[in-house]
Amino acid sequence: MVKAKGILSARNGMNVYRGCLHGCIYCDARSKCYGMTHAFEDIEVKSNAPELLEQALRHRRNRCMIGTGAMCDPYIPLEDELQITRRCLQIIDRYGFGVTVLTKSARILRDLDLLRHIHEQAKCVVQMTLTTYDDALCHIVEPHVSTTSERFETLHIMRDNGIPTVVWLCPILPFINDTEENLRGLLRYCVEAGVKGIVCFGMGLTLREGDREYFYEQLDRHFPGLKEQYIATYGNAYELPSPNQERLMNLFRDTCRRNSIMYRQNEVFDYLHAFPDDEFEQTTLF
Repeated sequence: MVKAKGILSARNGMNVYRGCLHGCIYCDARSKCYGMTHAFEDIEVKSNAPELLEQALRHRRNRCMIGTGAMCDPYIPLEDELQITRRCLQIIDRYGFGVTVLTKSARILRDLDLLRHIHEQAKCVVQMTLTTYDDALCHIVEPHVSTTSERFETLHIMRDNGIPTVVWLCPILPFINDTEENLRGLLRYCVEAGVKGIVCFGMGLTLREGDREYFYEQLDRHFPGLKEQYIATYGNAYELPSPNQERLMNLFRDTCRRNSIMYRQNEVFDYLHAFPDDEFEQTTLF
């Protein structure tokens, strides 16, 4: 437990936890550039996050979207007990702000009542990361999160409750899940769930000091010999595009256009950050 000095970033993002237990083999948040001074699996809990958030929102004259989940998932198992994310959602709801939540966990369904109410009075967007269509492979590359099929069902439930969703289709791991079969399966899920948009930075992943070492350890553990193929193909590069990049990106763009799904990055991010025009006079609560 720590007492944070602040909770909102310059772009109104917040992370109430630091570190993660999901065990995703590709996690960029392990990178040393983020300056984490403790073991990644040793979760830092910002115990005063709700109080800091309330102080910040109470003095805001203009409402906006509050984002969470960009660095650390707000629905790690600890949330069941601590409910810090839920308390922050209650504050966002009370002050009439919007929220966008990025997660890999079906645990978000616990807060469906709050998310629905926030969207009724302002705006709520649920973002879900999808990388691997096959649940068996998902258990290897993302071992301690909701399976892809569970996340797909969560997207369905959000749609049925009128809450718009955005999918993060990344990373796509070269020589592991960079196949047309995998991409078609994920895109079919997106279409069936009626997602508003898809964030995709290309077919591949990025590696830098900290997450590269962990990724290669997991390749040795689960995919013997594949680390050597990565090193021979990419060396020490930061960006690791799939050899199938062009073909897969064409499939991605064509599918999105046919199904009226936003896929241009600036369009999706503009949508996520846009707060709807006021339809009622904001009431200041103390």
